[in-house]
Amino acid sequence: MIKIENFEVMGWDHVIRGMRNPMNSWEKSDSGICKGGNNGIGCENCAEEMPCTHSYDHSWQLGKADHDLMMKLAKAGSVHGKFRRMITVYVDITAPLYWWKEFDTYKVGTVANSCSTMHKIHAKEFTLDDFSCEHLLNIDDNQLMDDLEQLGEDVLGILNTPVEDLQYTIGKLNAYRKLFLKTKNKIWWWQMIQLLPSSYNQKRTVMLNYEVLSNIYQYRREHKLDEWREFCQWIKKLPYSEIITCNVKGEDNA
Repeated sequence: MIKIENFEVMGWDHVIRGMRNPMNSWEKSDSGICKGGNNGIGCENCAEEMPCTHSYDHSWQLGKADHDLMMKLAKAGSVHGKFRRMITVYVDITAPLYWWKEFDTYKVGTVANSCSTMHKIHAKEFTLDDFSCEHLLNIDDNQLMDDLEQLGEDVLGILNTPVEDLQYTIGKLNAYRKLFLKTKNKIWWWQMIQLLPSSYNQKRTVMLNYEVLSNIYQYRREHKLDEWREFCQWIKKLPYSEIITCNVKGEDNA
């Protein structure tokens, strides 16, 4: 399970100025406030495919010339496309600890503030909704019963289903939580910390940039974890995401 919300993309004006510094080509920039017609950027100059859907709404829009230069530099690789490092993305992500463990590989160009398990693990009672368990098998899953029977051993009466195993762990976590709240003895806090499954969902507010997202998209879009594939689908919905995805072979980018 992964939930992505409250995202914001920032820095376009600064990015364009910096991108045009090497050739002193600032006068060729055509991004700005959409005013319709030929006044200001105008719908004719907008990088969005025609017909322009934001006519006269006085919103900032990326111009065609700036967009073309961005695509040219981005396709040339990370050295020429370094402007992508300046396009900043803020986003709230709720995901299981096993996903965050892989996300933490991306240290350069990222900052994150997380909800703390150290300080707040005991703040509320644990429930099944606190965990990513959409793939755990239950007693009603035929695959589980069929595979157990294939073992040729009498294990049906011994094994719980995976969902039951998680529910049992949640029950133990809640028992240790009650003991900690009542006694304030840190030993019971340790039982929660060290018993907590990696499927526990944690929320973080993250700062990324388009260069980091380009690396993520290139290497994680076909990952076995659903969370990575969903994250890469979200990347494709960001403004002008073709700037991010253009280094991937087979992608339909302008």
